[in-house]
Amino acid sequence: MDPEVDPNPRRTGGSTHKSRDIELFSSSEEDSSLYFTYSGGCNELEVKDLQYEVDTAAQIPWYERLSEFKMPWEMKGDKQTAINRLNLRVHSGQMLAIIGSSGCGKTSLLDIITCRDESGVIKSGQILINGKPSTPRVVRKNIAHVRQDDRLLPHLSVRETLAFVAKLRLPTHFTQAQKDKRVDDVIAELRLRQCANTRVGNEYVRGVSGGERRRVSIAVQLLWNPGILILDEPTSGLDSFTAHNLVITLSRLARGNRLVLLSVHQPRSDIFQLFDLVVLLSSGSAAYFGPAREMVPYFTALGHPCPRYCNPSDFYVDLISIDRRSPEKERECVERARILAAQFMDKVRDTDDYMWKPDGSSVALTDNESAQQPNREKEVITVSQQKDRLPGRLHQFTTLIRRNMYNDFRDLVTLLVHGFEALLMSLLVGCLYYGAGQERLSIQDTVALLYMIGALTPFAVVLDVIAKCHSERAMLYHELEDGMYNVTSYFFAKILGELPEHCAFTLVYGLPIYWLAGLNEAPDRFLLNFLLVWLMVYCSRCMALFVAAALPTLQTSAFMGNALFTVFYLTGGFVISLDNMWLVASWLSHASFMRWGFEGMLQVQFRGNMYPVTIGNFTFQVDGIHVVDAMKMNQYPLYCSYLVLLAVIVAFMVLYYLSLKFIKQKSSQDW
Repeated sequence: MDPEVDPNPRRTGGSTHKSRDIELFSSSEEDSSLYFTYSGGCNELEVKDLQYEVDTAAQIPWYERLSEFKMPWEMKGDKQTAINRLNLRVHSGQMLAIIGSSGCGKTSLLDIITCRDESGVIKSGQILINGKPSTPRVVRKNIAHVRQDDRLLPHLSVRETLAFVAKLRLPTHFTQAQKDKRVDDVIAELRLRQCANTRVGNEYVRGVSGGERRRVSIAVQLLWNPGILILDEPTSGLDSFTAHNLVITLSRLARGNRLVLLSVHQPRSDIFQLFDLVVLLSSGSAAYFGPAREMVPYFTALGHPCPRYCNPSDFYVDLISIDRRSPEKERECVERARILAAQFMDKVRDTDDYMWKPDGSSVALTDNESAQQPNREKEVITVSQQKDRLPGRLHQFTTLIRRNMYNDFRDLVTLLVHGFEALLMSLLVGCLYYGAGQERLSIQDTVALLYMIGALTPFAVVLDVIAKCHSERAMLYHELEDGMYNVTSYFFAKILGELPEHCAFTLVYGLPIYWLAGLNEAPDRFLLNFLLVWLMVYCSRCMALFVAAALPTLQTSAFMGNALFTVFYLTGGFVISLDNMWLVASWLSHASFMRWGFEGMLQVQFRGNMYPVTIGNFTFQVDGIHVVDAMKMNQYPLYCSYLVLLAVIVAFMVLYYLSLKFIKQKSSQDW
């Protein structure tokens, strides 16, 4: 690109290149879509002399330290400066792009602004949002944060995804018609009409395209009409055409009196022309902050002209990047970046907005561009000052349970696989014991069958639930951080929303095996036995929910779930009798849901049933309950088994709730 060519002609009076791009992209849909204007006042974001340090040891999760056979206190990390004396100020109506190579501090800066920095400390400086220090409460009221990865429920359509978010995030004074209108407006503004009724999908489920999925993520945040929109690498993983159209959309949002801040590695030239302001970061220091169209003249004056037909963002990011292939090259690049950062600091030392601009220029919108903005504020439904009156916990619960059930019951493949798995296990075991014919099963076979009934399905349920929870974990973390709902609402929606599926699969598993094996045919005995199986399976489900929420990775959760189940299995009273257990195992058996379910099923099946016992030449009938007495499994009344199983369920539910409340549900992929 010729350095004399204006890389951002939108700011000049005689060129309307960007406006033509937007009009071409908008096509005929511009007439029918609402120009989404933020009417909640002017927003300002200011970073003042920010210095931020990270500890390299703190960035390594504790479970990765253990994999290196090192204890957490043995890991010695170095303090590294991620952000160094950074200053910037942005207002509504502007789109600021943070540009730089990997590791220059882009994501760290966004995390600090949104109060999500976890592994570092702010040494000096502050972040001001509309003149107030950045706090989680202020961030939730003013900033919408679109992460780099898209976390959406795959089996909901685009419109359903936005409709459920509207129910959760829009204030209570909004009518249903207003919520529907807001959803339609956002769909129109982000050009999602053609895929509004298409499921979102993921890497396993076919759905919308990558660019459309990214726009859906933006739409989720745009629903409550935030004044500040922050996006972390919104163009990553997209082709150049889709990325260009996405940035055009962001530019249109910025022109609607909204502050848009995004990070990007090295945008192509036509994307670079769309930016209003640019921050060029090198090792956390700003080598340039100012209008995008003035970046080439600025560096040209410093002796670094952009070659003809070269993308300015590519050239200047390469200029300030650190080449670590050799110590000599690294020292040379570090020194060049330090000099450029120092020169920029000298240029803007006496400015009030920390921005470089040539004499007589301004970064404000020109009169022509201001006139181009449609005045449709009367049509806009504004959340702005009403955001404190959000839906209550009951409304959040009902919305979440509907959303979860919509998503789960549309996953027919998973439902059929789980149902077929339960049916197959039931038929295999039932057919094995069906060979007894008309004669009743022996005492030994009946005892083994009852213990097998309580052990097969719970083990499979543990692994399935853990895998599902970890697939949802990152989305849960993001939604809780955004304040979309609270932990209590999600907890009850998760527990109660999966009850129909749990009941159906337990029935599919428990019914065939019971009748094929010829167990006690009395209706009351069947119902009592089925209730015990239902409680045992639900105990395993609650245990799996707890370990999935308490531990950070799928591997550690699966290990802990398997370990707990194995302990409960071995202390259930079948592998070794209760009398022969040593002290610790005996204590563990009192918390084993396998033991109490097994004991209850023995009492249900054997009490009142007469079994022939032959000793020498003598054969006599014995009540089956005496067999249970001999196994020391009749020490407590039958109702105690049900009460203890309920107590175990409640205990695991409480642990699950506390894990959700106090342990951040951050996915291991987000470290």
